[in-house]
Amino acid sequence: MAIKGHLRDFSVAQLFNLINLAQKSGTLTLDAADQAAWVSFRAGKLIYAQLGEEDGTIMHILVKAGRLTDRQAKMITTHSSSKGDKEMGLYLINADYLTQKDILATLRSHILDIVFQLFTWTDGFFRFDPNVLPPEDRITVHMDLENLIIEGSRRVQEWDHLDDEIPNLEMALKFVDRPGADIQNVKLNPKEWEVVSYVDPKNSIKQIAKAVKLNDLEIRRIVYGLLQAGLIEIVRPESMPQPAHAPRIRPLDERVQATLIDRIIDRIRSL
Repeated sequence: MAIKGHLRDFSVAQLFNLINLAQKSGTLTLDAADQAAWVSFRAGKLIYAQLGEEDGTIMHILVKAGRLTDRQAKMITTHSSSKGDKEMGLYLINADYLTQKDILATLRSHILDIVFQLFTWTDGFFRFDPNVLPPEDRITVHMDLENLIIEGSRRVQEWDHLDDEIPNLEMALKFVDRPGADIQNVKLNPKEWEVVSYVDPKNSIKQIAKAVKLNDLEIRRIVYGLLQAGLIEIVRPESMPQPAHAPRIRPLDERVQATLIDRIIDRIRSL
């Protein structure tokens, strides 16, 4: 018999904890206003997750993670379009595209990304169907829930903070215009450099996230770090029209603008 209710009464973390303690097998369906997700468990362990209408096939996941190129995926699926995920995984291993370890690690990362997003869902309905598991052709993994719940709860706190700092992903970014802000002298990881390469008032933060394959939490985390470092600022995208009621404002004198930016940056650093 299915168990159902509202996320206002039971958080995702609480639901996962109940499934873990009871060692349940089945699928948890989460239905928010504009999106749905399915998370499957076997004997209290996480084995599979899918978000909305996103393509959950192994080929799509591997391409999204950068493990395969679009060209490789197209060539492989042309000759093996009828294969299920398990058959496709064996084909990739036997053809020396990837190892079993590569495939499972990518799948785990993909599932965790989905699950950690779900921890931030606070409105919507849930339904747990015992013994309902993913299709047989899907590749599943087995992950303990204890550490996952702890990490998910920590990320919820981080998400709340970042959502307050960067509430609107439709806004754009631009480099600060001030002496001493030399991006070349800053130590960034490869993914941060990818984000930096798209910084332009023409690109919204959401568009940048899509281009570099980051979820909402990851892009907010990187943007927040760049903001704190005083390298970028948030601006209205060039494609976004000014509000109808907003009066047209004359551009500030460059010297005044630079002083204002410095004051804002100093204020942010002092918080």
